[in-house]
Amino acid sequence: MADGTPYDALRQAVMAYGEAAMENFLRCRALGYAIAKEFPAFLGAPAQAVALVPPQGAFNPKNDYGDQAFSYDPKRPIRLEPIAFGLCLTIPNAEDSGSMWIRTMLRLEIADNCFDVYVDDQPRVRIPLAFEGALEPVFEALQAEFMQTFRQELEDFGDSRYQNRLGFVTDTPT
Repeated sequence: MADGTPYDALRQAVMAYGEAAMENFLRCRALGYAIAKEFPAFLGAPAQAVALVPPQGAFNPKNDYGDQAFSYDPKRPIRLEPIAFGLCLTIPNAEDSGSMWIRTMLRLEIADNCFDVYVDDQPRVRIPLAFEGALEPVFEALQAEFMQTFRQELEDFGDSRYQNRLGFVTDTPT
């Protein structure tokens, strides 16, 4: 074998996989943070109205989840797979001091030197890997998803499918 033993070839393949998995994770994480940082300006909302949260399960947008908002498990090896995260929008109630939290999940994949961004039920959005200044299509998909969720909730009032996506919280002392 010209390049060494079969074992050497396997080691090289594992190294290439590890590098690709880490690059995928770092790029997707950077995009996730950029989306969360820039989405409030698109909405005309205060910065604290948008938070990165876990894509599934219980969450509180007042918590700073940091990298825990992303779908990888830091206790396990990083795999070459799509990265998901949750994005929560907090909207204050007009009638009282409470607010509504609404979360959607985004899934990011790198394909053909672009990001494929999937905002929950919205069609795929494709943006360049050098995404600076190119996030408006993602923001439009997020806006459409949030609006669709409210419309669906009104149509299916009381449907348990949405119990972990919508909720009103009062700002009362505990």
